[in-house]
Amino acid sequence: MQTGGIDRRVEDVALSDEAVVALVREGDIPLYEVLVRRHNQKVYRAVRAVLRDDDEVEDVMQQAYVSAYQALSQFRGEARFSTWLVRIAVHAARARQRGKGRLIELVEDGAQEGADDLATWRGGDPEMNTGSRELGVVLEELIADLPERLRTVFVLREVEGMNTAEVAQALELSEDNVKTRLHRAKSALRDRITERIGAAAVNVWLFENPRCDVVAAGVMGEIKRAS
Repeated sequence: MQTGGIDRRVEDVALSDEAVVALVREGDIPLYEVLVRRHNQKVYRAVRAVLRDDDEVEDVMQQAYVSAYQALSQFRGEARFSTWLVRIAVHAARARQRGKGRLIELVEDGAQEGADDLATWRGGDPEMNTGSRELGVVLEELIADLPERLRTVFVLREVEGMNTAEVAQALELSEDNVKTRLHRAKSALRDRITERIGAAAVNVWLFENPRCDVVAAGVMGEIKRAS
């Protein structure tokens, strides 16, 4: 994500997440913005998969980024930084959900065995990509109707493309549990989608400027005030 109003060093940096974390730990606090901008899309989708109210998402994202910054000393590199960050974001989203007294949906989906493979959602025939954003809106609605325990797994695994082990680490589940929930999510969606979905999954819940700038500015402002 690029915008003319940010430090070119922040915009263009090609360091790995781990290298950026190391520099931030050493005192280069402004460089933390690299991590915010680099992972805004993934964190947005993770939080949005938990919270139904999109108006709350940016606030929770900022809380998650600040919490991650404050806990950087605890990041050991045992998992990818993005996986560690998603775990913090999901915890923050669920905490917000509980704090508002909302019940996590636990509807039995009654899924059938033998779900169709939805991997083609991230590829597809160019002819099927026409109007993909409109189809993406429909897909967002279908995903939003899933129980949260299935929705988070589906979004992280199929939309964000995280592998089974990463999703298991992020959600603190076993890999078998992730596979089971993913299967159930696909089965629940199967009868309400068509092959025309094509590549629409990559357009689900896009988090673009200026919202990216708002979150980045909020996170860095909070860190600056606390430093």
